[in-house]
Amino acid sequence: MAAKPPPPPGAAKAQKAVVSRPDGRRIGEILIELGAIGPDALSEALQIQHLEDDRVGEALVRLKHCSDWDVCQGLARQFAMTCRESIDVKDIEDELIEQLPIQFAKSNSVLPWKLDEDECVLEVFAADPLKLLDIDDLSQVYDADLNVTLMPRSTVHELINKVYAKRTKDVDLERKEEEFGEEDEDILHASAEDAPIIRFVNSLIFNASKEKASDIHIEPGDKEIVVRNRVDGVLHEVKRAPKAHLASIIARVKIMAGLNIAEKRLPQDGRIRRKIAGKEVDMRVATVPTAHGERVTIRLLDKSSVLLNLESIGIAPDHLRSIKEVIHRPHGIFLVTGPTGSGKTTTLYSALSEINTPDLNILTVEDPVEFQLKGISQVQVQKKINLTFAAGLRSFLRHDPDVIMVGEIRDQETAEIAIQASLTGHLVLSTIHTNDSATGITRLVDMGVQPFLVASSLVALQAQRLVRRVCAHCAEAYVPSPAELDEVGIDPDKFMDGEYPLKAPLLDEHGDFVPFVAPSGRRLPPPRHLFRAAGCNHCHGSGYSGRTGVYEVLTVSEEIRRMAIRNADASEIKAVAIKEGLRTLRDDGAHKAMIGMTTLEEVMRVTAEEA
Repeated sequence: MAAKPPPPPGAAKAQKAVVSRPDGRRIGEILIELGAIGPDALSEALQIQHLEDDRVGEALVRLKHCSDWDVCQGLARQFAMTCRESIDVKDIEDELIEQLPIQFAKSNSVLPWKLDEDECVLEVFAADPLKLLDIDDLSQVYDADLNVTLMPRSTVHELINKVYAKRTKDVDLERKEEEFGEEDEDILHASAEDAPIIRFVNSLIFNASKEKASDIHIEPGDKEIVVRNRVDGVLHEVKRAPKAHLASIIARVKIMAGLNIAEKRLPQDGRIRRKIAGKEVDMRVATVPTAHGERVTIRLLDKSSVLLNLESIGIAPDHLRSIKEVIHRPHGIFLVTGPTGSGKTTTLYSALSEINTPDLNILTVEDPVEFQLKGISQVQVQKKINLTFAAGLRSFLRHDPDVIMVGEIRDQETAEIAIQASLTGHLVLSTIHTNDSATGITRLVDMGVQPFLVASSLVALQAQRLVRRVCAHCAEAYVPSPAELDEVGIDPDKFMDGEYPLKAPLLDEHGDFVPFVAPSGRRLPPPRHLFRAAGCNHCHGSGYSGRTGVYEVLTVSEEIRRMAIRNADASEIKAVAIKEGLRTLRDDGAHKAMIGMTTLEEVMRVTAEEA
C-alpha cells in the first residue's frame, strides 16, 4: 500500500470527534480508587504539577508514587479505552514503520503495530489520550480506521526505539576500513561527515543511554580502538573498531560537542545536548592526547532519571534526621566528602530541593551546572574570564543570600570565603575530596585555613560512596561465613540467632529497628542469610541493577570542635565521633547488605580503605 505523507498540523480537524472523558472523574481520583496511590501522594503531585506545569500522572510517576502502567490503567478507565502493558517487538509489522517518520511517532507517543487490510483497521498503541486528535492523522496516512490501545509512555518509546533501530543496523567499521587512507586534514573533514561514522557514534551514545551508563570511554590502543561503558560504577567493554577510524570518530564527537577538530595537541572540554528515547540527556565531553592518539570520555547525565530528594537516594532514617536538622540551620557549613563519582552533587541538589522555598534566597556556583533547579540562581564557573569558585562566592555576598552552594572547595581562598560567609549568617553547602568525614576537617587546615575558623564554622560533614543494588530478579539467598560477617562488623553469633547483629543498630524515626526486606520487596524476619549477585537478562549478567548510597554523617560536637582547634589527627577525631554514635560507611553498608539492598562484596569493594 502506497504511503501518504502526514497532513499538515491542524488539517481536517472539523471532521474529527472531540476527545471525551466518559468516566467524568479526574485521574487522581481514579488512581486512588484503583489503590495505586493514597491521598497524600496525590496532594504532593498536585503541588508539583502546579509548580512545574506537569500533568498529574507524570508527576506521580516522577515522584515514584506509582508506575507508568498504573497511570495507563487509570487513563483507560477515564477515557473508556482498552490498555495493554507490553508487547513483543516481533509482533510489530515492520512495513508499517516505513510509512511513519520517527519524529511523528516520538512527539505523539504513538506506534502503529498491526494492519488488518480486510477490515481496513489499523491497530495503534498510544500513551496520551489527549493527543487522539493528532493521532487521527494516521488514518489518512494508512487509509484505514484506527483502533487505539493505551500503553505506558515509557513502553511506547522503548518499542519505537527498538523497531526503528532494526531499520538502521549497527555499522560494521571493519568492512569500511579500506575506504579510508592516510589521516590528512582533507580526509579528516570528509570522513567526519561520512554516514557510517555518524551512525557508529550515534549508536555508541544510544546504547550507552539505553543501558543507563554514566560514561563512555573511547580509548585508542596500538592497533584498535576500545570503547568501554561505565554502568553502575563498573567499566565493561562494548565495542572495538580499527585504529584507522580513530581520527574520524574523534572528529565526529568534536563536531557534536562544538570543539576544535584541528586541535589535537591540547585537552578540550565540550558539551552535547540530545533527546534520546524521549529523555533529555546532557553529555559532557573531554578529550586528551595520549601516546596512541586522542582519547575521549563522554559523561551522560539523564535529567529525567535524577531523584532530587533526600529520601530517594538511600539515606538511612538516623542520618536523614541529622542532615535535615543541619540544612535547616540559619548558618554554618555542611560539607559532603568522597571521591569523584560518589554522588556528592546529587546529595547537595537533594538538600537544596528539601529547603527550597519562596522565602529563601539560594545561590549556587558550580563547575558545571549539571541540573537546573527552579527558584535557585545557579552560576557556571568560567575560568577563562576568572569567574572561579572564589570570585562567584565573593560576589554572592553582595546579593543578600540565605543559602549558598559551592560546587567544590579546592583552595584556601574559596575555603576562607565560605567560612566567612557562614560566620556572617549564611548556610553554606559544599563538597571536598577526602576519604571519610573526619578527614574533611584536617583537609581544610591543610589548605591553610586557621583551625579555630574551621571549628567555629563547620556544623556537619557527610562522607558517602555508591554501591550497586543487587538485582531483584536473580538475587540468591545464602548463609555467609562467620569470617565474612566479622569483616564488615556484623556479629556472627547474633546473626545466626536471628538477633539484631550490628554493633550500632539502625533505628527508624519511631525508634524501631528498620525492617529487613528481600530484593523483591518482601519483608523478612531478622536474617540468617544474605543475598549475592547471580546474573540474568534483566541485569545483563552482572547481578546488579542501579545504585544506592552508603553514608556516614559526622555532626560537629563541642568535643570535636576542641579537637579541631588543637589540630588533632583525623583518626583521633573519628575515634571520638564513633564513641558519640557515628555509624561509619562500612556500618551503613553492612546494614544495607542485611536488608537486601546490596551484597557484602559491594560493601567491601567501596569501603576497602576502612579495613
